[in-house]
Amino acid sequence: MKNNMSRRQFLKTGGLALAAMTFRPASVFSSSGTLNQRYVSLRPVTGKRNFVSKAVDAAIEEAKPKIKDEKLRWMFENCFPNTLDTTVRYGLKGGRPDTFVITGDIDAMWLRDSSAQVWPYLPLMKKDQDLQLMVAGLVNRQTECILIDPYANAFNNGPLGSYWETDHTQHMVKELHERKWEIDSLCYPIRLAYHYWLHTEDTSVFDENWHKAMMLVVKTFKEQQRKQSLGPYSFTRDCDRPTDSQINGGWGAPVKPVGLIVSSFRPSDDATQYGFLIPSNMFAVVSLRQLAEIEDKVCGNTAFSGECTALANEVDAAIRRYGIFNHPVCGRVYAFEVDGFGNALCMDDANVPSLLAAPYLGYCSFKDAIYQNTRKMVWSDNNPYFFKGKAGEGVGGPHVGLNYIWPMSIIMKAFTTDDSGEIRACLKQLRDTDGGTGFMHESFHAEDASDFTRSWFAWTNTLFGELILKTIREYPDLLSRTL
Repeated sequence: MKNNMSRRQFLKTGGLALAAMTFRPASVFSSSGTLNQRYVSLRPVTGKRNFVSKAVDAAIEEAKPKIKDEKLRWMFENCFPNTLDTTVRYGLKGGRPDTFVITGDIDAMWLRDSSAQVWPYLPLMKKDQDLQLMVAGLVNRQTECILIDPYANAFNNGPLGSYWETDHTQHMVKELHERKWEIDSLCYPIRLAYHYWLHTEDTSVFDENWHKAMMLVVKTFKEQQRKQSLGPYSFTRDCDRPTDSQINGGWGAPVKPVGLIVSSFRPSDDATQYGFLIPSNMFAVVSLRQLAEIEDKVCGNTAFSGECTALANEVDAAIRRYGIFNHPVCGRVYAFEVDGFGNALCMDDANVPSLLAAPYLGYCSFKDAIYQNTRKMVWSDNNPYFFKGKAGEGVGGPHVGLNYIWPMSIIMKAFTTDDSGEIRACLKQLRDTDGGTGFMHESFHAEDASDFTRSWFAWTNTLFGELILKTIREYPDLLSRTL
């Protein structure tokens, strides 16, 4: 994907073709091109899988009889293990577990995506020592990545260089795939490490390097509060896509230092319009409190733990003061982005962290009154990136353009409600918008689900599997009949 080729062009040509070859065996389709009634597993054969987990395979076999809908059952079996089957590269480095997880059709590891891709497997680690070692290896690799550069979002598996080497930024070394500063890139590794510890009680990942990396995280967050200066990070790219670069020489739009943290880019990898991205600041509050607990209970670093808690409280108070907007239709809502001067952007983007996903990430209850108002705004025509058509409805974003719905948003809608009817509607729409592939995608067109981006997008595949398992656990009757 060169600078003169748009990301969307790549994903609709070479990227999709590669993924299609990987995931569309001809035996699944009839000569007319229609899907056969008998759904054949699209998993790679056992010997071709990147990583095999007995616990994950057992969970799939246990869940399948509980899913009455034949197509949904087929999609679950394809999607839930997709990260392990196709994206995990596990080994040892210096005698310690080491795991590199590619995002799918791009051969690089995002701190965000890799954390989210393995997240649904964490409850199964106690039943599978190999799975636990694989996750520990990812914590170790992410520690190494943060120490290389806390401002980078995506990394290579070694000093390989990248087609983004021409980006104008301060520290584009060969180990980096991309260097877009996104708050959530530092939050996801904390979330992963914290819950790894809760599930296993293993503290071996919290070594001296991990603590050094976490000190860098807090240092970076404070730098990007921009209280004394603009900080050490700026970014521009020579491109014809405005959302791939930042204005004002790479520093972004001006912000007033009010305690919030600047994120130059969103979790979609698109540039922010106003620097204070509220969903990512919410995530930072949660992550800093988790980090404080680890540093206190595991490492005994009470002073640093207190520093983390104080920063979390400061950011949270700033969200409450500057991140809530009186919407003329929806009432008091969380803004998507603000600048501290009183300007606010009311929208949502499908990528997580999003406003819709705030309860999923632990910032608030889905019954919180402001969140409920926000949720209604997000899932309506009051959100400029809410799309509705013949194929379905949901949230998209500027990343792939207008009228493209991200299945991730539909999954998040199901995660943030206790209305079984709403969950059922989400599952039905996810089932019906796979474009006949048996997998989730980055996005699909609101009018035609066969027009989609990214056949091989492991994050959404695994997230879909997580939703199915949660539904079996909490709403078993929903899946005991065809949707």
